[in-house]
Amino acid sequence: MAIQSINARNQFRGKIKEIIIGSVVSEVDIDTPAGIVTSVITTRSVHELDLQVGTEVLAFVKATEVSVAKL
Repeated sequence: MAIQSINARNQFRGKIKEIIIGSVVSEVDIDTPAGIVTSVITTRSVHELDLQVGTEVLAFVKATEVSVAKL
């Protein structure tokens, strides 16, 4: 599969640093130039995409809500 184009501005290229496998969902930490981006995806997707530590990926970020807390 090749990505020709996608309408997402918040894209981060990086390599998978860690995968924490769960029974239904898994946590994937991606090391990017902007810092660590963490994604929670289905464990089935981790296996179907053959994601492993060191795999080069694109992280697409789309937020519908941003919360703010006073420090």
